Amino acid sequence: MTSIRLSLFVWLIVPLLAINCMGAGLTYWLAWTPTQIAFDQSLADAAWALIPQLRLTTNHFEIELSHQAEQVLRVDHFDSIYFVVRDNAGKTITGDKDFPSLLVPGAFNEPLAYDGTMRGEPIRIIALKTMVGANEVLIGAAETLKKRRDIRWEIIRALLFMELALVILSVAVVRFAVTRGLFPLLKMRDDLNAINHNDLSPVAQQHLPVELLPLVNAINDLLSRIHISAKSQQDFLANVAHQLRTPLAGIKTQLEWIQHRYANEADTARSAGLMMSSIERMVRQTNQLLALARAEPSRFEKKHFEVIRLDKLVEESIHQFVREADQKEIDLGFDLHSTKVMGDRFLLRDLIDNLVDNAIRYSPRCGTVTVSCTQQDKTGVLSIEDSGPGIPLSEQEKIFSRFYRLNDNTTGSGLGLAIVRDIAEDHEAEIILRPGTGGKGTIFTVKFSVPSNAPI
Repeated sequence: MTSIRLSLFVWLIVPLLAINCMGAGLTYWLAWTPTQIAFDQSLADAAWALIPQLRLTTNHFEIELSHQAEQVLRVDHFDSIYFVVRDNAGKTITGDKDFPSLLVPGAFNEPLAYDGTMRGEPIRIIALKTMVGANEVLIGAAETLKKRRDIRWEIIRALLFMELALVILSVAVVRFAVTRGLFPLLKMRDDLNAINHNDLSPVAQQHLPVELLPLVNAINDLLSRIHISAKSQQDFLANVAHQLRTPLAGIKTQLEWIQHRYANEADTARSAGLMMSSIERMVRQTNQLLALARAEPSRFEKKHFEVIRLDKLVEESIHQFVREADQKEIDLGFDLHSTKVMGDRFLLRDLIDNLVDNAIRYSPRCGTVTVSCTQQDKTGVLSIEDSGPGIPLSEQEKIFSRFYRLNDNTTGSGLGLAIVRDIAEDHEAEIILRPGTGGKGTIFTVKFSVPSNAPI
């Protein structure tokens, strides 16, 4: 996959390195050219120094250059110095006879600098054309290139060090700039990852760069459409569940009458019993669908919260639990203490119903189920302990998924614990699972944190 960070880094660092290379070339030229000119000027001064020593006699040129003066002219601690004076016919008047042929400058008294070779070594030559009396004279001065090479390498080494430092600095600056420039995008990613999967509220646009606003607007538009679609689905689910409850209740009443009326007819009573069992499952599933629609966190509002006596809410539900427990000969016990929480009465009733029903369903015949409520400071605690098979650690997250069941031998739709999870999220409650007494069964604990400003 293409990386924006890598693309930005490449598109920034490559031009910067190219500019640095051009800058290094320009710097080298600016440093070396004056140095070369200075060396050439020094060599030209040596050639100029020979002109006053030349004298034209009747038939030939003479030069008044003593041995000591020549030694001074040739002295150099690094390079070898050569010179020559020739007339316009090319005859050597004085100096090194093996001096290379001189290029003739285009103008008098204008030194011409160029490179050459002498005695197998590269040299730098200055040619000077001048007039001595009425005759033209060529003067040449040359030196080997050791000083020039040393100075050139000093310049190159300094430039290489400077370029390396600039490259490292450029990479660091570009990396910091790219990271800093992408920070708003990374922060937006983290903010989106931190949002609950049920939260479809718009992404905040405050403090966002202008470049990210179109992206955030597109995300918010998508979230809005998803929210509308989810709300439509939940409304449809709630309406269907609500509309089914009345005819199902009517059918159940009629079946109860048939069971009573034809109790002595075995076949009719058996068919009525099977239909009653199916109707009860449909009623339960319909009630769960309605509870699921009410508990959906994405459309839940806390405006219906009130002070609820959790223990009283459990007492109101006892009768339906007792009948179900009796059918499996389960010892259903209650340890209820005054427990106040802030919440929605209907949703908390659904939470209790599903937790207790789940405990009874998964407990074996002649098992035990204990429901308890306690108040711990500002925390209301609801616990349901069963004597079922227990829940493996690897399954404890999965059981809260919709339509998930631990095994297929137990009846149910797999929605009960999903409803419990949604209601707990609505009330900002914590669900804790731990093994039951003696390591058998499971204890479901729901802790409701009561706000400090709650009227309890």
